Amino acid sequence: MRTDLFDFELPAANIALRPASPRDSARMLVVRSDGGLLDRVVGELPQWLEPGDQLVVNDTKVIPAQLKGRRIGRDTEPKIDATLIKRLDGSRWQALVKPAKKLASGDVIRFGHEGRVCLLGHLDAQVEAKGDDGEVTLSFSFHGPALDQAISDLGSPPLPPYIASRRAPDEHDAADYQTMFAANEGAVAAPTAGLHFTPALEAALRERGVGIHRVTLHVGAGTFLPVKVDDTSGHKMHAEWGTISPATAAALNAARIKGGRIVAVGTTSLRLLESAAAEDGTIQPFSADTAIFITPGYRFRAVDVLLTNFHLPRSTLFMLVSAFSGLETMQRAYAHAIKNGYRFYSYGDACLLFRGNA
Repeated sequence: MRTDLFDFELPAANIALRPASPRDSARMLVVRSDGGLLDRVVGELPQWLEPGDQLVVNDTKVIPAQLKGRRIGRDTEPKIDATLIKRLDGSRWQALVKPAKKLASGDVIRFGHEGRVCLLGHLDAQVEAKGDDGEVTLSFSFHGPALDQAISDLGSPPLPPYIASRRAPDEHDAADYQTMFAANEGAVAAPTAGLHFTPALEAALRERGVGIHRVTLHVGAGTFLPVKVDDTSGHKMHAEWGTISPATAAALNAARIKGGRIVAVGTTSLRLLESAAAEDGTIQPFSADTAIFITPGYRFRAVDVLLTNFHLPRSTLFMLVSAFSGLETMQRAYAHAIKNGYRFYSYGDACLLFRGNA
């Protein structure tokens, strides 16, 4: 499909720079299966679900994946910004770096400051390979838990560029950019639909008779990137690692047999569930990378309802919600949201989508 079909104009005033407080006070646009639109708030979510429905949340935890350093070992030492996007093994990460043109294979980047934490106060990494669009493979001087600790000491939360370009990250972001479910470290972007949840909302859902299950998909920085090709068929997704336990798969399948709906909290949970689903909708245990790319015409097998945020123009996530509820419906929903002052992107408001016939 043509990428420009998924374009729209978003006023800067609609981009949220801080989350709602409390988190479940965020607005929620309900998009019914017939295309009807209703303005609600996230705290009312239990009213829109039925006893026996099963909520699936992503329990990935964002690591402080934003590192600042400088190239060393040559005549000049330009500043280098790196965002870790995927762990390759105990000492190597894929990363997005700026400015990539300042680096060549074999160069060494020194992150941090002498005299600070992590032994000598810095962390060195060699550029093992360079790819396209600023992507490099970094081989670090530390390994395993020591490397994890060094990244934790020296890194900062990797706020999306549409926030970081308008204000500096601060101490609030370390908590604000984690969901209450965060447990398994590995993401470099938050599963933002989960940011709306509070203990009170979780208790209300359980009281309603809604099951809550955890899966893990380590969200990569590719989620920030717009589709740059003219046709979606030419876009390559970044692979992300995810897992669904046998117990969780069995519980979801049993609930569906009894008529319960699968409610994905976020596009990350949805993509993982669809990656693990058989043709008949049965969810299989899963532990692997997924690069599933969902566009209109996709036949959903596992997920019936989706809670998600408002996404970027021309992004794979806006394409996904357009596949779920229909492109025309989502174009109309987003126009309604913009006109009525909904807050967009990671710290913004939510949509509750009931699957359409698209």
